[in-house]
Amino acid sequence: MFKEYTPLKNKIFQVIDNDGKVINTKWMPEIDSERLVKIYKDMLFARTADLQIVSYQRQGRIYTYPPNYGQEAIAAGVGAVIKDHDWMVPAFRELGTMLAKGVTLKEMFLYFMGNEEGSNFKNANFTLPISVPIASQLIHAAGIGYAIKYNKEKKVAYAFVGDGGTSEGDFHEAVNFAGVWKVPVVFIIQNNQYGISTPTSVQTASENLAIKSVAYGVKGIMVDGNDFFAMYRVVEEAAKLCLNGEGPVLIEAVTYRKGAHTTSDDPSKYRTKEEEDAWEEKDPMKRLKAYLIDKGLWSEKEEAKIIIQRRMYSNIFMLRCRTILKSRRNSTTDIYNGNPVRLNNNN
Repeated sequence: MFKEYTPLKNKIFQVIDNDGKVINTKWMPEIDSERLVKIYKDMLFARTADLQIVSYQRQGRIYTYPPNYGQEAIAAGVGAVIKDHDWMVPAFRELGTMLAKGVTLKEMFLYFMGNEEGSNFKNANFTLPISVPIASQLIHAAGIGYAIKYNKEKKVAYAFVGDGGTSEGDFHEAVNFAGVWKVPVVFIIQNNQYGISTPTSVQTASENLAIKSVAYGVKGIMVDGNDFFAMYRVVEEAAKLCLNGEGPVLIEAVTYRKGAHTTSDDPSKYRTKEEEDAWEEKDPMKRLKAYLIDKGLWSEKEEAKIIIQRRMYSNIFMLRCRTILKSRRNSTTDIYNGNPVRLNNNN
């Protein structure tokens, strides 16, 4: 795969087209129908929750939030491959993978409501906290990979970064040393075309971002990040290489951020409606849903029912989070040895 789709050819790896039709049978992954439907439901849950969180932010119930809208196939592809004992090193736009790893929606709500318990992932083993400083988490991923190799463990570290992060020194240092040490790290670049308002064309003169792997002597590939099957297969193959001592691997997942960079951003200031409409045809949910409907595995009626259920779950989690935030004890638990008298008097 990595020879056939070397970044030097500037060739993108795809399995299905925009209508959900298989165009690359050679690399079509083998996923049983029941599991595939479960994966689509998880993607639908992630998208519904994401849109709900944006709505809550607009209501003043959550602070600044970075929408995942339009990038669900990347998170789902990694989420379907990553194991409980593997490491996840997130940036801040990986909701679907974090949920697949065991992070709860309640914890995500708490994080974006400014509560420290939102970074205490009780059921997600080997998962680092969300990292907002751009690309700094990649240094940690390289170090984790070194530790995995040193301890002779059968694990893989999956590290995420946006296209803007490839302009940071930390990105180059991390990939360089990961290559020198030959550690089991899969670096996933979510190329959603913009680093906030800066288009990729202004960030680099490279033909693609995956080609940066060549300079560091590691395997790299450019994949259609809106094609779930392509993402799954590439991540699966990358994991195999890492487990065989042939890591690291750099994946550029080409996608599009349908929403704003964060809820403080207005994308209409720097991109056109025509551009958005063109990418709408490549929507990851639309493509996978078309495939499932064609195979008789899904229906619009089933989707409507699931969306209603997911919205109810989101509302329940939000209410639980608000109950936690009302407790004064949480704000002083790790600061004082017992509540100060002044706070006790105010109860």
